[in-house]
Amino acid sequence: MTQVSVAEPAVADPPARPAPRPRRRPSRRWLLRAASLVAALLTWQGLTAAHARLWVRFDQLPTVTDVAEEFVHQLGTAVYYQDLADSLGRILAGFGIAAVLGVGLGVLLARAPIAADLLQPLFEVVRPIPAIALVPIAILLFPSNEQGIVFITFVAAFFPILVSTRHAVRAQPTIWEDAVRTMGGGRWRVLRTVVLPGALPGVFGGLSVGMGVAWICVISAEMISGQFGVGYRTWQSYTVVNYPGVIVGMLTIGLLGWSTSAAVELLGRRITRWLPRSETR
Repeated sequence: MTQVSVAEPAVADPPARPAPRPRRRPSRRWLLRAASLVAALLTWQGLTAAHARLWVRFDQLPTVTDVAEEFVHQLGTAVYYQDLADSLGRILAGFGIAAVLGVGLGVLLARAPIAADLLQPLFEVVRPIPAIALVPIAILLFPSNEQGIVFITFVAAFFPILVSTRHAVRAQPTIWEDAVRTMGGGRWRVLRTVVLPGALPGVFGGLSVGMGVAWICVISAEMISGQFGVGYRTWQSYTVVNYPGVIVGMLTIGLLGWSTSAAVELLGRRITRWLPRSETR
């Protein structure tokens, strides 16, 4: 018999992987960030020193040097650090309670239809109300201004954390849960090994947003009904026409908000280090 040779099909070469994009050196990136801040400060100094009156009136603002002198002066006083401690204590108390309840109730609403039917309508009615609008209610409910400010901070952070956690849990693919149940896993094992780890990116996104909103509301509450804190001191500087002190208070608020939000995001990156990361930081 004559053997017929069959030509083997040609195997296509695998597609070439795109070359990785060149990453900018960290030192260059930090130089660019520093340069943007320096440019903003120079622009501020130039406009205020020249008493420029464009669409806005820069001649009414203190110069960078005036603010720097006031900042150095306040750094040498004990009152400045006492205000920092008061505001940070209120943030940590209100945000900590909001984180625990927001994550717990967010998971509950996403996993338990009965709980969602009972609680979600109430939350959806209260959620659009600005937390700062609850100051009169806080004054009526709590015997001290301190407790009322912590309550306002809690409400401000609670709803972003709750909503983000609920969406993160509901967005998980059901195939993950089915795989664990196929291997004999029960409800608590599914919650521990699938639901909570899979929801962590969304949870920390809500925590970061909640921290920023909490700072907005705690400063506003301190301005309205506080007796100590960065917000109270900033408003007091305005009432005595100490405009450099107002700017110092604003910068302090910005630094506090940035540092606490960055701490939350750093914690999230450490806990979710198994996630793929983009090159931009």
